[in-house]
Amino acid sequence: MSVSQTFLLPDIVERDRPVNVASVPQRSPFRYPGGKTWLVPLFRRWMFSLRHEPQVLVEPFAGGGIISLTAAFESLADKVVMVELDEQIATVWETILGGEAHWLAKRLLAFDLTPESAKAELARPAKSRREIAFQTILKNRTAHGGILAEGAGVLKNGENGKGILSRWYPQTIAKRITNIELIASRLEFIHGDAFEVLARFQKEREAVFFIDPPYTAGGKRAGSRLYAHSEIDHERLFSFCEKLRGDFLMTYDNADEVHTLAKQHGFETKSVPMKNTHHTEMTELLIGRNLDWVEDGGIFREEPPSYKVASAVKKPRRAK
Repeated sequence: MSVSQTFLLPDIVERDRPVNVASVPQRSPFRYPGGKTWLVPLFRRWMFSLRHEPQVLVEPFAGGGIISLTAAFESLADKVVMVELDEQIATVWETILGGEAHWLAKRLLAFDLTPESAKAELARPAKSRREIAFQTILKNRTAHGGILAEGAGVLKNGENGKGILSRWYPQTIAKRITNIELIASRLEFIHGDAFEVLARFQKEREAVFFIDPPYTAGGKRAGSRLYAHSEIDHERLFSFCEKLRGDFLMTYDNADEVHTLAKQHGFETKSVPMKNTHHTEMTELLIGRNLDWVEDGGIFREEPPSYKVASAVKKPRRAK
């Protein structure tokens, strides 16, 4: 049976009811700290609060891309633009969206993962961009915390004592990759600088922006540990947002410096309680021009909602 016969699913889905994270595959082939799966319900609420369905959703710091993928799969915008500067992550998205998704899925399924095979593969010079994409996913799935930045160690104990195999689910990852290829026509990927793309769409009233930069404001070091490109001019980013004609939603670490920046630029802030994959309770900060759509109460978790398969025909936008 071919990869497409085994793993492809219809490209439009509807939310059904929340279930345990273990029973529903996530959409992104990546897994690392800083992902925004937990934010998906709030992201939907924001999108449905908008007066009109946006023509374009721009995510200038795409990373694992869960927000962009949600918007594309659920037809929350006519078009989705993903932007990422990191070379390794960009290569994965370019491979999936550039006609090589089935090659990548087959490569994942054929790889026999052991500590020795992983070490040998990651030490081998890649001969093509699609090979770099495979090595990037391999590194993401076998490195401690899924961290791609230099210096990340390899999983030893992992989850449930499975060691290097604890986050290696080739069939699940292959399914995600081939499903993403189904909606490739709705996604534009740009390997480039977030500020340049923000400037490109700055005057478009029908564009909206989901902005989730590396968390390095206020002296935080999480972003520098997780990402190869973590140095962000936060003041410049806030100034850009002030000039955007379309609406935006920003997420940040809940730091005093961020509150100060938001206040200086006339933005609203709201702390959102959430639990990460280790069940640690913490807060993140939502920033926007109007956050009246955010409801108080509830703890958001880093887990996806449940879905039921729906028609591949785009459905009318649901009422708020």
